Amino acid sequence: MDRTRKLIAEAFEDIADGIETGSFKKRLRIGLTIYGSEHGVEEMIKAAQLAKNKYGDFDVVLIGPDVNCGFETVEVQDAEEGHKKMIDLLDKRKIDGCVTQHFDFPIGVSTVGMLVAPGSGKNMVLSTTTGTMSTNRVEGMVKNSIAGIAAAKSVGIDNPSVGILNVDGARGTLRALKELQSKGYKINFAQSLRKNGEVLMRGNDLLSGTPDVMVCDSLTGNILIKIFSAYTTGGDYETLGYGYGPGIGENYDKLVNIVSRASGAPLICEALKYCAVCAENDVLKVAKSEFQRARNAGLEEILNRERPSESGEIKIPPKEVVTYAIPGIDILELDSACRALWKDGIYSESGMGCTGPVILVNSEKGSQAVEVLKKAGYK
Repeated sequence: MDRTRKLIAEAFEDIADGIETGSFKKRLRIGLTIYGSEHGVEEMIKAAQLAKNKYGDFDVVLIGPDVNCGFETVEVQDAEEGHKKMIDLLDKRKIDGCVTQHFDFPIGVSTVGMLVAPGSGKNMVLSTTTGTMSTNRVEGMVKNSIAGIAAAKSVGIDNPSVGILNVDGARGTLRALKELQSKGYKINFAQSLRKNGEVLMRGNDLLSGTPDVMVCDSLTGNILIKIFSAYTTGGDYETLGYGYGPGIGENYDKLVNIVSRASGAPLICEALKYCAVCAENDVLKVAKSEFQRARNAGLEEILNRERPSESGEIKIPPKEVVTYAIPGIDILELDSACRALWKDGIYSESGMGCTGPVILVNSEKGSQAVEVLKKAGYK
């Protein structure tokens, strides 16, 4: 009864605010799954309370045990059920976005994080931090660039500067992006603070936050976001920045922001705000528009040069629900591992979780799929 009264009171407050300002803008509802943290359910509730006290311009909906803590709660029994309920709530538009941990995105979707550069205190978008846009390194980093631009625009940077971290594939990525730029896709390249002033960024640029968007592969980004989130605490408690960010893909339609199981309440509080800003400015719609502009400028033709040609046709088995994750496959072998399963009549998809690449198959065929992959030399 107390919770019902509280919700009614908040609704009347929103109406009063709307009358006063002349605007009846919808109040955003951001979900937070509270099972799965290494710091316990209490830490997640603390994060929700921090966000409410610090911002107060969106509502947090908890997904987890009913702990009677003053927040609307959707009750589930464990983390796995929490993810299923999260997707259901997003599909039914009962929440506008959700912050969660350890979620497996399909290939083609990767998360765009945001950190605080220690040398300047500047926010810098890190694209990307989990998931993967493609199993081809250069293709993935080119698409990461587009996703990073979309995320930056969604947090209010109209013409974000883009730098490419000098890792494997960086020069191929730069070559592809410059061609895309020459054909009409707008990219504002950053210049390194080092004397050579290249677009390719160094470690110094990470520390200073030189570009608005720092592009890298997701495995490197995952390491970086962990370091920048927890370098003041010894690593087991992440406090700084905004988390691993929203999963962005060309046609992905669910706003899911990732934090780590090591993330603490201060960081999760900011991740909730990041998610709310992304929801308010419809980051997924912005991303779709950015990818379309890139395609109009010849993205597919440019990327085709980076893709290895496949010889021989393998018939893909009928599509099935795939919920069984098989880890331990190298990211560069995901496509060929899927093909090995298709050849054996097992439908599979490649994916990327927070701990690395996975092959997804139907739960009833999990053991069979593992054996096929072992025989093929993948396990």
